[in-house]
Amino acid sequence: MRSSTLFRRINRHHVPSRVTHQLTKPVREICVPPVDSVVEFGAYVQGRKVAANGIVEALDLVREHNKTNDGAKAFVWVGLHEPEAPEVEWLSEVFGLHPLSVEDAVKAHQRPKVERYGDSLFMVLKTVSYLDHDELTANSEIIATGEIMVFLGVDFVVTVRHGEHCPLTVVRERLEDKPKLMNRGPAGVLHAISDHVVDQYLQVADLMQLELEEVEATVFADVSSRDINRIYQLKREMLEMKRAVTPLQAPLSALPQRRVIPSEMREYFRDVGDHLSRVCEQVESSNELCSSILQAALARSNALANEDMRKISSWVAILAVPTMIAGIYGMNFDFMPELRQPWGYPAVLALMVTACVLLYRGFRRNGWM
Repeated sequence: MRSSTLFRRINRHHVPSRVTHQLTKPVREICVPPVDSVVEFGAYVQGRKVAANGIVEALDLVREHNKTNDGAKAFVWVGLHEPEAPEVEWLSEVFGLHPLSVEDAVKAHQRPKVERYGDSLFMVLKTVSYLDHDELTANSEIIATGEIMVFLGVDFVVTVRHGEHCPLTVVRERLEDKPKLMNRGPAGVLHAISDHVVDQYLQVADLMQLELEEVEATVFADVSSRDINRIYQLKREMLEMKRAVTPLQAPLSALPQRRVIPSEMREYFRDVGDHLSRVCEQVESSNELCSSILQAALARSNALANEDMRKISSWVAILAVPTMIAGIYGMNFDFMPELRQPWGYPAVLALMVTACVLLYRGFRRNGWM
């Protein structure tokens, strides 16, 4: 549902009093710009999506259901993509979100983390995506990063996504096709999102490993400055991925101990944590391998440069002998050895050739040529 239609419906309604008593201040009618930041929203009762005219009506519906059915896990899931501040502020009043987490969701560029505000949870996930390219160059962008912010409450999930990559449409459709998974409640949605993000980490890490193997195979071939630039670019992309993946390890490991996570869901989050640990180990080893490849390429490049300098020095030394002899006999003196002899000229040429041949054989035997 597009937000241009959604917010026209929302602006005609005030939040009911049974919703406003949970908020820190009364909800007032706020004019939200009709932009396309709300990707989709829905109310889910017993794992199935039910019809609702707007976000407020959907929240009222699931709370009525949970109130009358003890142990029910009905909830509202709202998905946004790069929203403006007024929209997030409106949602913060509807769901009772903490102002600090709202500010983080609007500004983005946050470090991966998990924070608890009262009965709600705020989680930041860095997303990574591998960009296809025909050839890796010094200016190639290999990894694109983004962010997913998740507000998790007893009866709601609000996801805010920044960046064009790693959409959550696949996650939502998969859960909607399996009501048993959707009936796990908001914690089940959080698990599906985190599992989807970590799976993306694995795919990107494997593709980066293939890039490293390809570059490693060319290190001991003819190395040029462009090859060094390619390896350095790959090293920089590996560091970008490391900054996105590694900080999430500690918060995700501590997530199963949070009170908002039901006991039956904790083993699922531990499984995601294990996958993330594998990704971190692979990224760390790939980063070290990339550093080794870069050092080997630099050493190989220096070795080739030294070899070229030896060849140049050898040829200079060979050419210096006839140059010296020709310079001596080019002086305008009347009394010089063999200057008036008929065999003097052939003798000097033979001396030049002999000296050059001997020098060439000596340099060749010592591996300079």
